[in-house]
Parts: sequence; structure tokens; C-alpha cells
Amino acid sequence: MSTTTTGLSSARRRKKTRLYLVLGGLGCLALATLLMLAAFRDNIVFFFGPSEVVEGKVATGQTFRLGGLVKDGSVDRPGAADEGAVWFTVTDNAQDVRVRFAGLLPDLFREGQGVVALGALNDEGVFLADEVLARHDETYMPPEAVEAMKRAGTWKHTEEGAAEGGAGGAGYAPAAQ
Repeated sequence: MSTTTTGLSSARRRKKTRLYLVLGGLGCLALATLLMLAAFRDNIVFFFGPSEVVEGKVATGQTFRLGGLVKDGSVDRPGAADEGAVWFTVTDNAQDVRVRFAGLLPDLFREGQGVVALGALNDEGVFLADEVLARHDETYMPPEAVEAMKRAGTWKHTEEGAAEGGAGGAGYAPAAQ
């Protein structure tokens, strides 16, 4: 049996080297996984409906998506006095959340239609939207908005929508109040 100056055989030295390489590889994999999870955590944006926001399920300053219907009669464009911001209310027909958006609204944005806004709540409970998305046709409602309204108990399935079989919430209409 041949030994080196350190007293280890060449076979044992190769095993030890292989062990260090495997442990180093596992360490690098663990580090890469942790970095990836940290990046995901910073980029995950949750969806909430107005009822969940009013119930306090969202912290002030936390970025999230707010979805529901633009409440009829709630759109206000104060003009230059408010830096061109548009104010409107998002509702799930159970609770309302006031929204402020300084930017260009989508062409399909209007009262009584589905909307999803990305932003955060301020200290006064106003949702400061950075982005506003509107539905794309008469029967489409963003799936997240439909789910939020279902959880609030304010949506029902219509027979016309069931026959149409549209995707992502087609065929859902506000429940009668």
C-alpha cells in the first residue's frame, strides 16, 4: 500500500477530494436556491378584493393587486389640482376601496366594469395604484376579480355566460342587491 507524506493512501485521498467536491456542490446549490427564493419573495404580488382589504388582511405599504368593479358614479378627475390623478372606487358589491391613479387609464376603463389595479395602501386607507388594467370584452372579468367577488358572496353565475363558455370568469354578473 502506497502512502504519501500526509499518511493517506491515494484511494482515500481521492474519496476525501470527492467528498469535498460533493459538499461544495451542495453548498452552492443551497445558496442558489436561497437567492432564488429571496428574489421570488420580493417579486410575488398577491391579489385581494375590497372586502379583504377592508377586513385588514393587507398591511399598509404592501404591494398587491386590487380587483373588482369600478363603482358607478365614483370616477373623479380633479385635473391639475391633483397632478392629473384620477380617483375611483373599486367594489365587490360588499365593500369599497378608494383608489388614486396618476397615469393614463386603459381605453376600456369605465364605471361598472371589471378592473385590476397594482399598488399599495397608504396610511389613510387609500389604494395608490401604479398600474390599472381593464377587462378586454363584454363577457370577460379578470379571474382574480371573480374569485374575490365569489369569496365576498356578491357574484352569481348567469345562464348566458354558461352557454357562452368564455374563459376566465365569463358569464359572471353582479348579484342582485
